[in-house]
Amino acid sequence: MTALPDSLAEIVDDFAAVDGSDKLQLLLEFSRELAPLPAELEQDAMEPVPECQSPLFLSVDDSDPEHVRLHFSAPAEAPTTRGFASILHQGLDGHSTTTILGVPDDFYSALGLADAVSPLRLRGMSAMLARIKRHLRG
Repeated sequence: MTALPDSLAEIVDDFAAVDGSDKLQLLLEFSRELAPLPAELEQDAMEPVPECQSPLFLSVDDSDPEHVRLHFSAPAEAPTTRGFASILHQGLDGHSTTTILGVPDDFYSALGLADAVSPLRLRGMSAMLARIKRHLRG
């Protein structure tokens, strides 16, 4: 696997250190940690990610390609989607365009969630990363 940025690699390591239902508990903890939107950013101005089972919106600010800012919005009643968004936010926010584009498209498989969540939900996480990369490739 291509090298992950340290912040994302730490998250992958955290998931690798737990088993079964503890992985879901960790995902739930991430869902509670999803950063709120900055006051100047409205959800209506964000890009929807329709591949997610729950409403998910993202914003990619690459005005400084060395420090890309990522923002996500998902309802509190969608903890899996919020958890995935929080993982991407905590793992990639503030990194360079080059670093984010270098993240393997299937890095989420290293989280070991395939037995804990549906393939459809995992595709939602894949779609989030794909949309971020598509935006960065312009």
